[in-house]
Amino acid sequence: MGVDGQQHTDEIGEKILAKIKAHAEGDTNVTLSTPLTDLGIHSLELTEIIFDLEEEFGIEVEMNTAEAWEHLSTVRDIVESVRKLVDDKA
Repeated sequence: MGVDGQQHTDEIGEKILAKIKAHAEGDTNVTLSTPLTDLGIHSLELTEIIFDLEEEFGIEVEMNTAEAWEHLSTVRDIVESVRKLVDDKA
């Protein structure tokens, strides 16, 4: 991946981290390896995050993909899933 692609990827990660931090309980330090269960993010909040990400990145999470997202366990899992959808769209 070229330098431009890497910067784009970093930007995606930063935007996703910001959205997740907005939904996290308390002053939790959110990193890519943070388990979603540590953030107090429940299914409804995860759905809100997915809607925000769809709007932000112009992607569409198909229902079968949303069901697969139920198995996400860390922030990194969300970032990688969004990156794949953005790359597939490009």
